[in-house]
Amino acid sequence: MRIAVIGGGIVGAAIAHALLDEGHAVDLLDRDGIAAGASAGNAGWIAHIDIMPLASPKAWRQMPGWMLDPLGPLSIRPTYLPKLAPFLARFIAASLPGRIETSIAAISALNARALPAWEKRLAALGFGGYLRRRGLLSVWSSAAKAAAAEPLIARQKAMGIPVEWLDAGALHELEPALGPRAARGALYESGCHVSDPKDLTLDLAAAAADRGAQFKKLEAAAIRPDGKDIAIVTSFDSIALYDRVVVATGAWSKPLAASIGDRVPLDTERGYNVTLPAGRLGLSRPVMYEGEGFVTTPLDSGDRIGGSVEFAGLDAAPNFARVDAILGRARRFLPEADLSGGTRWMGFRPSIPDSLPVIGPSKRDPRIVHAFGHGHYGLTQAAVTAEIVADMIAGRTPAIDPAPYSVTRFQARF
Repeated sequence: MRIAVIGGGIVGAAIAHALLDEGHAVDLLDRDGIAAGASAGNAGWIAHIDIMPLASPKAWRQMPGWMLDPLGPLSIRPTYLPKLAPFLARFIAASLPGRIETSIAAISALNARALPAWEKRLAALGFGGYLRRRGLLSVWSSAAKAAAAEPLIARQKAMGIPVEWLDAGALHELEPALGPRAARGALYESGCHVSDPKDLTLDLAAAAADRGAQFKKLEAAAIRPDGKDIAIVTSFDSIALYDRVVVATGAWSKPLAASIGDRVPLDTERGYNVTLPAGRLGLSRPVMYEGEGFVTTPLDSGDRIGGSVEFAGLDAAPNFARVDAILGRARRFLPEADLSGGTRWMGFRPSIPDSLPVIGPSKRDPRIVHAFGHGHYGLTQAAVTAEIVADMIAGRTPAIDPAPYSVTRFQARF
């Protein structure tokens, strides 16, 4: 079949390969180019160890303190609050105990298969060298704060995720650059990251082109089922016809889904980071600074410090004072690091209140398949999402029950 994948990020690039495996003719469409959005500047983690949705007791414990600081780990621009109110209402509903358990099960199902899916995909392309298998490290500023995480880590262990607790001595022996503020840690030895997320996305797209995929730099304005074909209306009022269409445009997916009658509570978490010359931080592996709202990653292309959640929509100008605030928190943990200079960046995470992506057919036309809304897990879940999409288009039953990710799960809540 002739299939359009709308979206040139990591999810779209992975889906292109999965469809090429099936023998389809694939067009990859994006208005800005390959890796022009969040795939260019994310932290590079394959966070297959994560099991908790953002709407969780952990988030609610931390949220009051965060919200008191306009430059803190989570903020909402006052002018955006009225527009965000419906999203927040659904976020609260997703925090109910029963809903949290549903989200945990669905996140775990995807993430448990995330790394194997990437290993398979990268090995087939000769790209296995992109993976950096150094583990992932969480650190806390006090033993008491770490103790609050013990039930979560016990649950991760019960799911087969290896975790090793580290006291202050073992933590600083492992990562000497961490200062005394890092009081306790947890090492996830099976964790890994990629050498650079933008380079990976670009190389995946180039490899797809070598396999016959066509890239078209254009904006899809609407999707219209038209008899035996599916029409994509572009911003130039031109029309392209396909047998199948995959919507993988991340934070920009909401209006495309709406054009075919699928209403989705998608919003954007604006994330900020700065990338310093490689080696500046003196860290050998990615680190999550628990409760501080930022992470560090030693990418091959530079040491990246980033995180933060800002709700302000797609149109507001970046507030790079948020990067300064992140650097201020980083200095407390990395007192000897040179944090000057660097390249600053802001990107848009496609966020859905229950922290689950939308993966599956449109309720109006099963020939249109959605694959967006991965939030903080776009890189992590891209390869496994691609496998699910390819199965659906082929009429096979996916290895993962797709029901929790269906667009129809929102119908009763709108």
